[in-house]
Parts: sequence; C-alpha cells; structure tokens
Amino acid sequence: MIYVISGPSGCGKSTLIQRVLRRLGNVQFSVSYTTRKKRENEKEGKDYYFVSREEFERMIKQGKFVEWAIVHGNHYGTSKKEVDSKGTKGDLLLDVDVQGAQQIKAKSKRATFIFILPPSFQELKTRLEVRGLESPDSIRKRLEVARREIRSYSQFDYLIVNDQLEKAVRELESILISSRCHLDSRKREIRSILQSFSEDL
Repeated sequence: MIYVISGPSGCGKSTLIQRVLRRLGNVQFSVSYTTRKKRENEKEGKDYYFVSREEFERMIKQGKFVEWAIVHGNHYGTSKKEVDSKGTKGDLLLDVDVQGAQQIKAKSKRATFIFILPPSFQELKTRLEVRGLESPDSIRKRLEVARREIRSYSQFDYLIVNDQLEKAVRELESILISSRCHLDSRKREIRSILQSFSEDL
C-alpha cells in the first residue's frame, strides 16, 4: 500500500515517518529528488536525492516523476522508479507537499492520503523558528504557504493533529496496521487458510 503523507512545512511529517519506519516492520520510505541544497544532517539517498535544476528539468521532460512541484523556490519530485521498486516490497511512505499529493490523487486510486496538521498556527511558527534552519523571511513565506495548504485537509482520507508526538506516531501506525487488515490486503495471505477448510477431515 502507498501512503501519501502531506501537510505544511514544520508540521512534523519527517519526524513521524522516521519514528514509524523504526517501529513498524515491512515499511519503506520513498526518497524524493530535490534541487535544494543539502543540509548538514542530511544524507544523499536517505533524506533526498540532491540534483541540479538542469538535471531535475531533464527528468521532468523524460516523464520520470509521479509528481513534482516547486516549493519555496526549490524543485521536489517523486520518481516513478523509486515508487515502482519499493512499492512492491510492503508499505511505502511518501512525504510530499500538498501540490504533489493532489497530483498523485488525480492519477492513482490505490494510494491512501494522510494530512498532518499542527495544533495551531502559532505552534507551527514556533517550530519553524526553533529548528533554526530558515531565515525570518523564509519562515514568513512558509507560513503564508501553510495558510493556503491547510485548506486542502478535507481532500485527504485521514487527518492527524500533531500536538503530542507519541500520540501522533501511534495514530500513523494505526492507519497502516488497520489497512493491512483490510479484506483487499489480506486476500492473498488467506488463500491457504481458506483452502485448508475445503480439505477432507
């Protein structure tokens, strides 16, 4: 199952995803491409694939993205190759912006869409300031975008309010676990069980 996780910058998407990847088995993360500069704590191929704008635009022309968007002045995109290679090996988590989620929703009916909402606008502002990765002007722009993005929450299947990290992690885990119990997800798994009931005593 593919899970598209979205929400405004600073809402905690990455943290929630990292926690679930550590705690829940058979889950993978779709690494996005970006033209943004690599931060000190980021690793190539783990957090993002860092490419030039020219390389990114070449990939767009070649149709290599499931979705892509320009966010805060940088290009971000999910490659078809990444989804195809990891999507068959269990649950796959995609961390994308609202534009990207809308693009995927228009193309795919087999994905589950999850929106992460901060507890308040002021709390989101504080989180962006505390993490110390952006200039005041950049934070202001991100908050302006956030005001628009939260209006899209009703387009998603699930909503998690990230007010308490542990609670939010459990809720995200619960969505994945419950989906694994859905009839469509279990059909192949239960074939041998059903077959055993047709055998002679």
